[in-house]
Amino acid sequence: MQHSNTGGKKELISVISLMVITLLFACTFNAASGQNKATQITAAAPTQLRVDLTIHPERVYKNGYPTNISLQSITAINSKFLQYSSINSSHPGFSWVVPITITKQTAYQLLLATSREALDNRQSTSITDFGWNSGQQISEQNINVRYTGPSLKPNTVYYWKVRVWGESAGKASRIRQSTFSAVQTFRTGAKLTAGALPGFVLTKTRQKPLSHKDLSMDYRLYDFGKDGFSQPIVSIRAAKDDTIQLLLGEQLDASHRINRTPPGTVRFRQIVLPVKKGTHNYRIPIESDKRNTKRSAIKMPAYIGEVLPFRYLAIQGDLSKNVPVAVTRDLIHIPFDQKTTNFTSSDSVLNQVWDLCKYTIEATSFSGYYVDGDRERIPYEADALINQLSGYSTAAIFNMAKRTLNYLVYHPTWPTEWSLQNPMIAYNDYMYSGDPRNLANIYKDLQPKVLTALEDSNGLISTRTGKQSPGFLQSIHYKVFDGNPGLKDIVDWPHTKEETDGFVFTDYNAVVNAYYYKALKDMALLAAAIHKSKDADDYRQRAANVKKAYLKHFINPSTGLIIDGIGTQHSSLHANMFALAFGLVPKNNLQKVLAFIKSRGVSCSVYGAQFLLEALGEKDHSDYALKLLTSQKKRSWYNMIVEGATMTMEAWGQKFKPNQDWNHAWGTAPANYIVRYLMGITPLKPGFQEILIRPHPGTLDSAGIEYPTVRGIISVSFKKSAETFTLQAAIPGNTTARICLPTLSREPAVITMDGQQIKASLDPDGRYWEIPAVMAGQHTFKVQRQ
Repeated sequence: MQHSNTGGKKELISVISLMVITLLFACTFNAASGQNKATQITAAAPTQLRVDLTIHPERVYKNGYPTNISLQSITAINSKFLQYSSINSSHPGFSWVVPITITKQTAYQLLLATSREALDNRQSTSITDFGWNSGQQISEQNINVRYTGPSLKPNTVYYWKVRVWGESAGKASRIRQSTFSAVQTFRTGAKLTAGALPGFVLTKTRQKPLSHKDLSMDYRLYDFGKDGFSQPIVSIRAAKDDTIQLLLGEQLDASHRINRTPPGTVRFRQIVLPVKKGTHNYRIPIESDKRNTKRSAIKMPAYIGEVLPFRYLAIQGDLSKNVPVAVTRDLIHIPFDQKTTNFTSSDSVLNQVWDLCKYTIEATSFSGYYVDGDRERIPYEADALINQLSGYSTAAIFNMAKRTLNYLVYHPTWPTEWSLQNPMIAYNDYMYSGDPRNLANIYKDLQPKVLTALEDSNGLISTRTGKQSPGFLQSIHYKVFDGNPGLKDIVDWPHTKEETDGFVFTDYNAVVNAYYYKALKDMALLAAAIHKSKDADDYRQRAANVKKAYLKHFINPSTGLIIDGIGTQHSSLHANMFALAFGLVPKNNLQKVLAFIKSRGVSCSVYGAQFLLEALGEKDHSDYALKLLTSQKKRSWYNMIVEGATMTMEAWGQKFKPNQDWNHAWGTAPANYIVRYLMGITPLKPGFQEILIRPHPGTLDSAGIEYPTVRGIISVSFKKSAETFTLQAAIPGNTTARICLPTLSREPAVITMDGQQIKASLDPDGRYWEIPAVMAGQHTFKVQRQ
C-alpha cells in the first residue's frame, strides 16, 4: 500500500506540474487578453493551406479547362459541366506551412465558416456559433489537423483560415504570433463519410507545337517537343468542302515522317478529317482502343474524353487549298502545383535523365491513377510503388497514391511480390503525407496482403506448397480467372535471361521472402501508427523470425552470397540486390555481396533498377549508382532519350521488350533516387516532422534541389572538392533536420555551421559527420580537412 500511495503522490504532482505549465503557456500566448504582448513578434502568415491534402480545392474547371468560376456558382444545372476537388469527409484534416521564422509551432487557431464575411468579422479567440473556432490550441501539429466541430454539410461551400504561435531560433528566442493566413475555400461533396478521400479532377492544358516544317507540298509535320496523352485541335481554312488526313504518332521513321508502323505499343493513328469551306476549328475525337479500355482498365471520364499519347502531328492533303491556320493539342493531366521539384547538377547527362523522369510523372497522371502506361491502363502494384516514390519526389501530391492504393487493395494483380508491395505503398503514404486516416480505413483488408497465411513451418512463405486456398484468395480479394490458380512469383519482368539474370525459381524464393520481411516491418510501423500495439508487436516478432530463417536458408556459406531459393546454389543479381535493399545481408557478407552486385551490371529491368539503386543508396555506394544513372550504354535511361522517347520506356530500349510502350512511369527510378539518396532527403518522422538530409554526392562536383513537401520547400545544395564539402540547406518552419555531412577521408576535419565551429559525431560506418536537431531556417555547413 505504501508503494501505491507514493505512486499516487507522484502522479498528482505530475498532473499539477502539467497544469501549471499549461497555464503559464496560456498566459504567454493569449493574444485576446493582451498579456505579455511585449514578448511577441509578428510573423508572416501560414501558407500553402490544404484540406484533406488537397492544395487548391477552390479551383473550378469546365470540362477540364481552368475557369474563374467560383465554387459558390455551382448549381444542380451547371454541375455536370463543372469539376472541382470535392471534400468528401465529414471531418476533414487541415494542413498549412508554418513560416520559416517559426522554428517550432506551439499553438494554432483555426476558424471556419459558411461565408467569407462571417470569417472576416470573427478574429477574436472567443468561441462563437458562426461556424467553427478551434480556439487557441496548444499543439505543434500543422499537418492533418482534424476538424472536430459539427459534421460538415454536403454540397456546401466553406471558408477557413489559420494563425499560429511559436518560438523563434537563436539565443534571444522570442514568441512569434503570425497573422491569419489567406482564406481558403472548399466545397463538400454530395455524400460525406468520416474517412472518404477527396474527389479529383483531370485538367486540360492547351499547347502549341514547338516547330513545324513542310516535308512535301502535301505533308506538314508539327512537333510538340514531348510526348503526351492528348487530344488534337486544328483550324483549317479550306477553299471548298474537302477531306484531309490527320496523322498522330510518338515516333518518326527514317524519312523523318511519323512512323506508320511503329514497333510494339508505340502509338500511331490516322484520322480522316472532312473539312468545310471557310475557316473552321476542328476538335478531333480519339477513338478508344480495345486493349486499354477493357473492364479492368481505368476509363477516361466523360468530361475529358478519350486520349492518345503523341508527340508529332502531321497534316496530309492539298495544303494550298486546305491551309492550316492553327494546330494545338490539349494535354491531359492532374493539376500539378507550380512549385514542383527543381534539380540541377554538374553532370549534364544526369540532368537530362532527371528531366525525362520528372516529365514522365506529370504526363502519365492522365487517368488520375498510377497505371502501367497506355497499353493496358491498369493499376499494378509495382507500377504504383515506383510511381508513388517518384511522384513524391517531383511534386507534393499525395491523394493520387491513396486513391490508387485503395483501388489495388480490392483489385489485386497476380504477382506474389506485388501483393507484398501494398504495405510498402501504405507505409510510404504515411511517412510522406503524415496522414494515417486512410490507413485506418483499409487496415483490415491490408493485413492479408502480407501473406502470412502462406508461411510454412520453416518460417518462410511459398505460393507453391498448396496453401493458396479459396479462402485465402478471397481474403486478398483475388479473383481466379482463365484457370489461373492464384499468385505466382515474378522476381522481374519480362522473364528473359537478360532481365532476370538467370534467376532460378524454386518453391521457396529468396526475392519473395525478402519482400515478406520488408512487408512485415512496414506493417509493424503502420499498426503502431493507428494504435494497434498488439498487432505491431506480432509483426515485429514475425519479421525477426523471418530474418532468422532467411539467413539460415538463403546464404551460400562458401561464397557469402544470397542464393535464389532453397534447392539451388545459383546467385542472381536480384536475390542479392533485394536482400541488400531490405536489410537482409549480414555485415560480414556486405563487401562480397556489393562486389557481386557490381559485377552483374544492369542485369535487370527498369523495374528491377528501382531496387538496385535502393540497395546501392542504402549502403552509400553512390559512385557506382551515378555510373548507372549516367550510363550511355543500351541498358540505360539515356538510351531511352537516344531512341526518341520523352517519357521513360517500359524497358531499356525497344529490343529488350518488343511489345513495350513509350510512356511507362515504372522506369522513373532515377527521380526518387536523386531526391532520396543523391540529395539525401527523406522523412524520419511522418509528414517530414523530422527530416534526414544525408547527401550521396559520389563523383559529382555540385548539385542543388528545391523539393516541396507537405511542410514546405526543402532546399539543399552542395559543392565538393578534395579539401572541402559545403552544404547549404533551407529547412521549413516547425521541423527539425538531422544533417549528415560526408567525410572527406579518415583524417581529422573541422566542421562548421553558419560560420561557427561545432562538434559532430561520426556515424558507425565512419562515412558521415552527424549533426542532430537542426532547427528551421537557412544554414550553411562545411567540412574542411585539417
